[in-house]
Amino acid sequence: MLTVSLFSALILVACDGENANEESNAEIKETDNIKELVLNYSERTLDAKSASISSERLIVTENDGQEVIYELPKDEFFISIAPYINQTHPCEIHSLTSCQGELVNEQFDVSIVDSNGDVVLDETLQTQVNGFIDLWLPREQTYRITIEHEGKKAETEFSTFKNDGTCITTMQLI
Repeated sequence: MLTVSLFSALILVACDGENANEESNAEIKETDNIKELVLNYSERTLDAKSASISSERLIVTENDGQEVIYELPKDEFFISIAPYINQTHPCEIHSLTSCQGELVNEQFDVSIVDSNGDVVLDETLQTQVNGFIDLWLPREQTYRITIEHEGKKAETEFSTFKNDGTCITTMQLI
């Protein structure tokens, strides 16, 4: 029998104020395509009452109320970033089903450098229908990210350690 250890009784989903309780009746599932599953919830092509993603788990509450938990890869960390110009919201644990960023389907130049100064990512990326850019990065690292869009720029530092947030909504493009 698989036991789910909880770092907290509640996981705060700040995007919509909902709480995702990991209850004892939650079904634990495995999938070979966790990234595809996360993408489908982000793109809103899969429907659920809620789907939130912590540093270790994807927690889905199906429309019938059944809770399903998927473990995330041990070596990769999910982070979702919503750059903005005028409007944002507080968020720590990303809700794939309810977080909505301001800039939808927009192109951004994104550069990520690790604490050693090595470039991890330097690409033009597009926000999804939810206004977020989803990334999978190596765990146990600290990164510096720069996002540029139409002559405006935002920079911040974030990390991918256990219990770190999975949602960045503080990158105002100026």
